[in-house]
Amino acid sequence: MSSLEGHTDCGSRVDAAPYVLGALDQPDAFREHLATCGACRTEVARLQPVVDALPAAVAPASASKDLRARVLATVRSEAELRQAAGRQADRPPAPARRRRSRRASLVATGVAIAAGAGIALAAALNLGSPQRLHVTSAQISAAVQGAHASLRQIGGRSELAVSGMPEPRAGRIYEVWVNRNGSPQPTDALFSVTSRGDGAVDVPESLHGVKEVMVTSEPLGGSPRPTGPPLIRVTLRA
Repeated sequence: MSSLEGHTDCGSRVDAAPYVLGALDQPDAFREHLATCGACRTEVARLQPVVDALPAAVAPASASKDLRARVLATVRSEAELRQAAGRQADRPPAPARRRRSRRASLVATGVAIAAGAGIALAAALNLGSPQRLHVTSAQISAAVQGAHASLRQIGGRSELAVSGMPEPRAGRIYEVWVNRNGSPQPTDALFSVTSRGDGAVDVPESLHGVKEVMVTSEPLGGSPRPTGPPLIRVTLRA
């Protein structure tokens, strides 16, 4: 067995999702890496069935370059988030800290489902879905001037997409909040962005009765209450 065979924190694992999607810039180099890295082979094996099932899950259509770029941004964002979480995210949840542990579990599984969930949602939002797509532009704080964000809603699903956002500082993560009655409520949507500032995240809560969707910078693992002012605000119609 190679010395790399049992290594579970290989930095090249972030390339597994683009590799199985056929979007890696240098697939031959990663293919050679797989011969000596059990961790990356395991990651490819976890993601490949999801990608293989996608053609049967979505009606055939020609994806635009914009769609491909946003899907890859989602995959890379989730992969970088998983890497930032480290080994702590893989530990079983402690009963006394159920909510925060649940969030850590979501971070740990995010990269495994990113290829399927991110692509399926993007396909539903952009490839001729019979349901009406509604896009709402966000207000951006001066603290992240130059960034852009929008909330895309179709049926009962919502996705927040961002671009030009600075990467969270060490030990920080972006958290999504919903505001129904004047008080922001936390969701399980935690996300990072790529080095280019791109990212996308599902908003897990129903938006029925929600007046605003907000994003703040919080300690890694999320917070029960905002610790700083909103960086992103999406005001929804009554």
